[in-house]
Amino acid sequence: MPLNAQPPNRRGSVGHPYSALNLRLALALFGLITSAVFAALLLRSDLVAFGWLFVALAVIAAVDLVVIQLRRRSRRRSGDDSGSVFE
Repeated sequence: MPLNAQPPNRRGSVGHPYSALNLRLALALFGLITSAVFAALLLRSDLVAFGWLFVALAVIAAVDLVVIQLRRRSRRRSGDDSGSVFE
């Protein structure tokens, strides 16, 4: 198989790569939901230190979601939505 820049019929190119922001958005959302669930379960079972650790992870995931959405919005405003899957 030849080593081309990208397989045929795919979005993006060498100079303009495909964006992974949608995948990062899904992973951050998964991290937020699982961290919040584990935090609630651990805090209810009196494992307070681990519960607060998962609360901190949920906050980090929420901040990451905001950053990702801001980057997606700025990409859309600049007219550079060639890597967008859901829009």
